[in-house]
Amino acid sequence: MTIDAQTVDEYISKLPEERKKVITLLRKTIEENLPNGFKECINYKMIGYVVPHTIYPNGYHCDPKLPLPFINIASQKNYVALYHSGIYADKKLLNWFVAEYPKHCNRKLDMGKSCVRFKHMDDIPYELIAELSTKMTVTDWIGIYEERIKK
Repeated sequence: MTIDAQTVDEYISKLPEERKKVITLLRKTIEENLPNGFKECINYKMIGYVVPHTIYPNGYHCDPKLPLPFINIASQKNYVALYHSGIYADKKLLNWFVAEYPKHCNRKLDMGKSCVRFKHMDDIPYELIAELSTKMTVTDWIGIYEERIKK
């Protein structure tokens, strides 16, 4: 389920009511906890938190015209997704998240490489996502990206 939107508010306005509440709360959770320097935008037809070109002029290696992505949130067909590039790139952060998840959520973790899928809107671990959002600064992310991902 992709949503064509130019702004984050437009993206949210196009969601069904149940998803509006969840995405709005995820957005607020991330914004209140993400270290300074990341910028909110629409990225890959999702709400994105990126390292802007003003901080990292090289941009994303797959398409240098795009800013370096970090976190995305999206309403997909059967779930709400949180995409966190730091989890994908940093094994220590991944291990921490996987160990902490059961302490915050009653359901089994449904996760891909960087995607955490929430199929039950009433069981999203916002406190854990808040803590996850604090774990990596812009400088940390650029360093990990250049060392482990950028080719």
